[in-house]
Amino acid sequence: PGEQGPCPGVWGSQGAALGRSHLPPAQKTDLSGDATAATINHSLTLLQRLQELLQNGNGSDSVLRVRTAASDEAKVFHTHQLLLSLQSEVFENLLSNQSVVTLHEPPETAALFEKFIRYLYCGGVSILLHQAIPMHQLASKYRVWGLQRGVADYMKTHLASESSQGHVVGWYHYAVRVGDAALQETCLQFLAWNLSAVLGSAEWGSVSVELLLLLLERSDLVLHSELELYTAVEGWLSRRQPEAPVAERVLRAIRYPMIAPSQLFRLQAQSAVLARHYAAVQDLLFQAFQFHAASPLHFAKYFDVNCSMFLPRNYLAPSWGSQWVINNPARDDRSTSFQTQLGPSSHDAGKRVTWNVLFSPRWLPVSLRPVYSDSASGAVQPARIEDGRPRLVITPAMSSPDFAGVSFQKTVLVGVRQQGRVLVKHAYSFHQSSEEVADFLAHADLQKRTSEYLIDNSLHLHIIIKPIYHSLIKVKK
Repeated sequence: PGEQGPCPGVWGSQGAALGRSHLPPAQKTDLSGDATAATINHSLTLLQRLQELLQNGNGSDSVLRVRTAASDEAKVFHTHQLLLSLQSEVFENLLSNQSVVTLHEPPETAALFEKFIRYLYCGGVSILLHQAIPMHQLASKYRVWGLQRGVADYMKTHLASESSQGHVVGWYHYAVRVGDAALQETCLQFLAWNLSAVLGSAEWGSVSVELLLLLLERSDLVLHSELELYTAVEGWLSRRQPEAPVAERVLRAIRYPMIAPSQLFRLQAQSAVLARHYAAVQDLLFQAFQFHAASPLHFAKYFDVNCSMFLPRNYLAPSWGSQWVINNPARDDRSTSFQTQLGPSSHDAGKRVTWNVLFSPRWLPVSLRPVYSDSASGAVQPARIEDGRPRLVITPAMSSPDFAGVSFQKTVLVGVRQQGRVLVKHAYSFHQSSEEVADFLAHADLQKRTSEYLIDNSLHLHIIIKPIYHSLIKVKK
């Protein structure tokens, strides 16, 4: 009661209607080639009648009494066994030998039970962010698989929605509990690519130990700097106060060589968390200072640099790359240039590398380029514009002996506007050209101003240059 129409509509940016779409009242079709054939569709009227059955209890042959531990009163629903059984085998079994069933639900799911039952009658339901988990719980408990899939899809497409307390971390933890691997991975990828937004939010404190360790071991985290990550981890440790082995494991996942020596000195002098667990990370800090004191080439002779400790994450600080906003990207080729530091080692602090970047919106591979015809006219077969695909090429402006022992991985982040927020939705990594990545902007229709890849008809890229060090010579320590 109180909701009009057989299937509620969409509520703003944080709510969505789940269920079937409705056909128009009459739709012409081609049946056996007879142009006079037409479909008479009164499904909306039928859905209205079904909803009236639930609202008024007409012809009810079963009763559901929903109780919660927090209340002595039960919510009563006069229902119809056939309609419930069609959607749920659980209800089919419960109502096979009795017409009155008492169900015990926690307050969160009990509050949504009317919406849940309405879905069984009309095939549609509207939900908000905070209702996703309890609705998914109801769908799972009563084995309403279509609703369960619909809620899971809703969660995957509403990770970017704004909420006062945050919701992605909670959805990840829920996905782990129920074993939804697809939702779990979608949440984890969103958190990794938009970590800075999470670090400053209320939900950072709710991150579990397991999730924190999973994030810390990833190299695709997108954030301003490793120091930002350490500061957030320090705050998490101060609030959660985990046992010493857990705290030490977390602190050892920080990539200290990616933090400047001056900042490391400050942490040693001022960080209470680091002072408390200094013995557990002393070797990593000492190695970090060694890394900053020697040239990477010399350092690589004595230490294994082929490990995550020396692999940069996706840092947004200016010394690691540059943002590039391409207005009307489908128009023509564009180029730009920018500078980065040679590497994170302080030994190379004064060395800069200039990078040239070329973007082509409709680049054609060799296999699709025009060829001369065998016809007498010798006409060129025209290549179709739609056969081209976006390409990005990033090369250093000049070679240098300083490049010995290091290769450069390029990571390109693509920003999109979702639910009113600009967030990272795609990240591509390659050595020199996006040709190495088969799906680079593969689904970006840059010709359309409404493409989800465009913000105000502009393509928002952030290019990150990540030096990857290699062990060249093994020397006995």
